[in-house]
Parts: sequence; structure tokens; C-alpha cells
Amino acid sequence: MSTLKDQLKSDLTTAIKSRDEVTSATLRMVLTAVTNEEVAGKEARTLSDEDVLTVLGREGKKRRESAEAYDAADRPELADRERAELEVLTRYLPQQLTDDEVAAIVTAAVAEAAATGATGGQAMGQVMRLVQPQVKGRADGGVVAGLVKAALGM
Repeated sequence: MSTLKDQLKSDLTTAIKSRDEVTSATLRMVLTAVTNEEVAGKEARTLSDEDVLTVLGREGKKRRESAEAYDAADRPELADRERAELEVLTRYLPQQLTDDEVAAIVTAAVAEAAATGATGGQAMGQVMRLVQPQVKGRADGGVVAGLVKAALGM
């Protein structure tokens, strides 16, 4: 079992004992998502810490998008709940990169792709292959893709 999953279980127990409803509900939801990921597919498997972080990132993205949707629907109480859950998830996610850090990574990758002579859509794929491993879990993919398109003039 991954150490991150053990940490989540331990924190769930602590949250339940301290009667922290938001944290305990959020951690239950995350542990359910991790278990679902473990049994998905043809064969059950144990997730590594990196896999658990991927699940946490996916759940965080859901909370962020839900909060925006509730804000658009003028449901502030539900948006606040989603943000509180996102705050709990953020404790376990790696520190997010700043826009300047992401832009620097994209600029370096564009320069590297340009050295090979790639242009247009081909360059987009090549640059994204260079950038993704560096920003995985630490930056929103949509923001990264937008920066790459802007850097390539697409």
C-alpha cells in the first residue's frame, strides 16, 4: 500500500475523531476514488503514490469545476462547500507552479522543439511531450496547452 494512501486513512481517522465533517467526507470520497481506481480494469492492483496523486488531482479538478458551475448558477452555499473540499485536497497535492514558472518551462520546450524544425500542430505535440512530465500534477493542463499555443502562435 502506498504511504500517501496510509496518510489519507490516518487523517480520516483523526478527522472522524475530531468531528471535522468536511475533512472526513472529503477523505472518504478520495479513498473511495482510490479504491475504484485500484479495481478498475481487468485486474485489481495497488496504486503507487504517483497514481494516488493523479486521483487526487482529478478529484481536485472536479471540485474546482463544480465550484465555478455553482457560482454561475448563483448557488454560493454549494460553491463554498466545493471550495472547502478542494482546500482539504490541496493539503495532499504538490505545490502548484506559478504562471511564470510554467511559462519558463514552455519557452524552453518551444526552443528545443524549434531546434528540430517542428512547426504547427507537429510542434504542439512535441512541445507538450516535453512539458507534461515537468508540470504533471503541478499545473492545469488547459492552462499549459494555452501557453504552448500562444508560444507557437497558433
